[in-house]
Amino acid sequence: MTEPKIDIADLRREYTRGGLRRADLTPEPLALFERWLEQACEARLADPTAMCVATVDQHGQPYQRMVLLKHFDGAGMVFYTNLGSRKAEHLAHNARISLHFPWHSLERQVMVLGRAERLSVVEVMKYFHSRPKDSQIGAWVSRQSSRISARGVLEGKFLELKQKFLHGEVPLPSFWGGYRVVIDTMEFWQGGEHRLHDRFIYQRQDGGWAIDRLAP
Repeated sequence: MTEPKIDIADLRREYTRGGLRRADLTPEPLALFERWLEQACEARLADPTAMCVATVDQHGQPYQRMVLLKHFDGAGMVFYTNLGSRKAEHLAHNARISLHFPWHSLERQVMVLGRAERLSVVEVMKYFHSRPKDSQIGAWVSRQSSRISARGVLEGKFLELKQKFLHGEVPLPSFWGGYRVVIDTMEFWQGGEHRLHDRFIYQRQDGGWAIDRLAP
């Protein structure tokens, strides 16, 4: 392997967009998350609801992938997936999960630790039928994480099913569902000058939230 042309060890910049002080915090973390998400949307970030979802397989190997957050409330954060996917297989063995929102241009990150619970069929069906029809068909086409010989296999299956469901409703696949992440911990990170970043961690405790500042 040749030496890289860019010396990445020297790539750095100052974080100057502002700080995060205790006075800015809310009593519970989802209110602050909602405020930050609204600001990410107002800033027109690409995919502001995109989050890195980390799971661990039965051998202890971590895996990460980007998934879209589809709902959040006091009960937790919701995403949908193929129940035969790698992430779903991992969660069947170990429900512990981590989410990470990388809002780089705002110099912010949010990390979530918790446990994933399967959504009810009623919840899944309600969301599935709110999706665009092509997205519903796409859910039928892909056996997520399985090996395929070529992209043409997917495209051919998609056209076949699009014709099949041309004039009718697309049924909910039995292998498609969702998860609610019940939050145990949320950490908010705001970049600061001279690498003196602001970090606050919320940890669920006795029916409420303990809040601590962390060293950067």
